[in-house]
Amino acid sequence: MNGKNIVANTYVEVSERSLKAVNPATGLTLDGEFFKANENLVNEALISATSAFQSYRNLNKDLKAAFLNAIADEIANLGEELVNRASAESGLPLARLQGELGRTTGQLRLFANLVAEGSWVDAIIDTALPERQPLPRPDIRRMLIPIGPVVVFGASNFPLAFSVAGGDTASALASGCPVVVKAHPAHYGTSALVGGAIVKAAEKTGMPKGVFSLLYDDGYTIGAGLVQHPLTKAVTFTGSFKGGMALINLAQQREQPIPVFAEMGSINPVIFLPKAIENQSEELAKKYAASITLGAGQFCTNPGLLLAVQSPALENFKTFLSGAIAAVPSATMLTEGIANNYGKLSAEVVNENGVALLSASTVKNTELQNQSEAKIAQVSAADFIKNPKLREEIFGPYSLLVVAQDIAELEKAVDVLEGQLTVTLMSEKQELQHYQALVNKLTDKTGRIILNGVPTGVEVCAAMQHGGPFPATNDSRFTSVGSTAINRFVRPLAYQDWEQELLPDELKDGNPLGIFRTVNQKLTKSHE
Repeated sequence: MNGKNIVANTYVEVSERSLKAVNPATGLTLDGEFFKANENLVNEALISATSAFQSYRNLNKDLKAAFLNAIADEIANLGEELVNRASAESGLPLARLQGELGRTTGQLRLFANLVAEGSWVDAIIDTALPERQPLPRPDIRRMLIPIGPVVVFGASNFPLAFSVAGGDTASALASGCPVVVKAHPAHYGTSALVGGAIVKAAEKTGMPKGVFSLLYDDGYTIGAGLVQHPLTKAVTFTGSFKGGMALINLAQQREQPIPVFAEMGSINPVIFLPKAIENQSEELAKKYAASITLGAGQFCTNPGLLLAVQSPALENFKTFLSGAIAAVPSATMLTEGIANNYGKLSAEVVNENGVALLSASTVKNTELQNQSEAKIAQVSAADFIKNPKLREEIFGPYSLLVVAQDIAELEKAVDVLEGQLTVTLMSEKQELQHYQALVNKLTDKTGRIILNGVPTGVEVCAAMQHGGPFPATNDSRFTSVGSTAINRFVRPLAYQDWEQELLPDELKDGNPLGIFRTVNQKLTKSHE
């Protein structure tokens, strides 16, 4: 494990102070020495990325796919060493991280397959109509092209899948954009291992050196420098609302503003319709106790808000939910700062007007540090509607049950909700047909609407939408998970009246790449 910064696929010396990783469960310093980057490295990384972009953007699609597959292979080869280090730095269990390792390599292979197939460039061809009256139509051909160097910020809660070689890096590299990663300060060793895997993959597949860089910091200086550097063309971030908005503001202050694709959290409301609660109160309580506390509640899709109508069945649900939450053992949270913030916010919320603590975990591991305590609070819909603080995310194993007097009041509670990553409806069969107005309201609030499931767990596939209206993300048109995440790093370019031999292969007559294209308003793979 090499703790030096990586610039243009090369390990570089730096005179700044060294950094250490800490195990959040024990508070002990972990092996490895890492080195704080400086402004010079920021500049060198982006100059090299810009240089590499000139060749990488036009690289044959099969070579890009080979690079992505090689990264997946190198990460898979790390195996237990990587999973053990990620667990030591995050407090997450080994089984969870084994799954996350598979998701990480799977994402890379998903984008490799997307690039190799090639149709993602959305080629559109409108051939010339010289005889058209009153004016002829020129030959116009359009496709998506990469925008340039992308800065990726690693996330705290996914040290593999949303970090150095996570979905943001994979989709940016797939689009033809070099990547500069700012390692998360909680994952120095994990980042170093994955960074080394990318270096090896780039060397094995002959990629231009500036296609990848990795920088370390324990504060905000390097991140701010990366966002404001004039050669940066886009930024990705997964984390808090405060952190995301800080990066968005920095990007807007530039002489040339750039897009920041920020996922900033969500309370992911779950609406329990009356028949569902009546018929499944115990089953739903157990299912949601597990979802709320999964991974110590440290998922951006954690169900932090439950809404239901008062009824005897709801009282049964509350009894079962309270018992299930009380039995959940504590778990190590990702960092000391996250644990302290969760403890503070989850304690403060019960002092808000009308809020009462319904249940809390009674099983705490006193031998480990930064332990979570699962909590469920309760409030009336009327008090919830009046208090915006109750609609703010509390990152951890916490959820608030909002109790409405009737469906009309529940809909009023929905009206005050802001944008969400997910909304879930729990409903008996045929019950939904009576609540179409409610469904319509919910679709306006979210990027993904779930029926009779739990929001925790995000499938990596072409149809996934992981992004929602503000403040869940700052641009609800895009997703950070799934193959269409590639669209964040491209823009359309039209070629008018170009000679065939000068056009990109994607736009040439005869369709040399054999991809799907829209030709004169018809989707086709025709070579004619």
